[in-house]
Amino acid sequence: MEELASEILQKTARTKERFDELTRLVSDPEIIADNRQWKKLVKERSGLEDIVAAHDRLEKLQNELFSAQTELEKETDHDIKEMFHEEISRLKTEIEKEVEEIKVLLLPKDANDDSNVIIEIRQAAGGEESGLFCSVLYRMYSMYADKKHWKVEVMDINETELGGIKEITFMVKGKGAYSKLKYESGVHRVQRVPETESQGRIHTSTSTVAVLPEIEDVEFEIEDKDLKIDTYRSSGAGGQHVNKTESAIRITHLPTGIVVACQDERSQMKNRERAMSILRSKLYDYYQGQIESEYKAERKSQVGSGDRSERVRTYNYPQGRVTDHRVNVTSYNLEGVLNGDIDIFIDALTLKDRAEKLANA
Repeated sequence: MEELASEILQKTARTKERFDELTRLVSDPEIIADNRQWKKLVKERSGLEDIVAAHDRLEKLQNELFSAQTELEKETDHDIKEMFHEEISRLKTEIEKEVEEIKVLLLPKDANDDSNVIIEIRQAAGGEESGLFCSVLYRMYSMYADKKHWKVEVMDINETELGGIKEITFMVKGKGAYSKLKYESGVHRVQRVPETESQGRIHTSTSTVAVLPEIEDVEFEIEDKDLKIDTYRSSGAGGQHVNKTESAIRITHLPTGIVVACQDERSQMKNRERAMSILRSKLYDYYQGQIESEYKAERKSQVGSGDRSERVRTYNYPQGRVTDHRVNVTSYNLEGVLNGDIDIFIDALTLKDRAEKLANA
């Protein structure tokens, strides 16, 4: 273990050097003047903080262990030697725990983990009942975000006449939002007696969830000539116009055929800004999918691959049960889950993802 700890320290020492270099760079007036470069370096530095803190703890423990072993060799008193043996045993246990933690921290990190997220929830199988379930899912994620002290902003919504949602796009703003919510992509299935059902029969309906990181800086250009921009009047459920000006925006990216819309703001300019934010994230997802397509078989074996055709979770109302099929975790607290208590699933998915990465490291 001591040899492994020394190897780990050598690896993290290079990270610490880079961290110190970044600390100097983000204070450089020339770097600060270039806001885009400064933000990029600040983000990189932030991503190294945990590893550097763990490096310092491990280095301190290693020094304490060396000191205790040195004193033990000099000591002749039996009782004091016994005390040193106990201290050495404790330090070795602490070092082992720190090494395991650093091994996890050194795993390749998703560059978007600290990003805000854009979530789309859409009706799938089940008609009006699916739309009602979409509204339940939106409320669940809103309450989860509230528990994390994150902010939720609706970007576009298309409601049904019975109070459900055909589709909704919203942003969750908060550090680490993507790292938690990225596993939610997929098909969510509900089993319950619909409010529209007079016979009391249980129906099965589905809604789809797509989770994208908010992308601020992209490595590809979005050229004006590739965009078709339409304006129209914002509308609510049943086609009721909520304002009389054409403030809603629909943007079509001609090369890919990707279409985004935003109508929640009364200002056309703000709707355009939000629509472009969604488009950047969708294009990033599209191009990343192309790059990773050759690794499709490997990607499918990983947790949170983002396959939106995959059934990920079932919400069974009669039994008060929610099951995540990817990790075979079940909660019998349906009400709590629908009120945002979904960490039981997110934590299990995170651990499984981590275990798979460690096994392949």
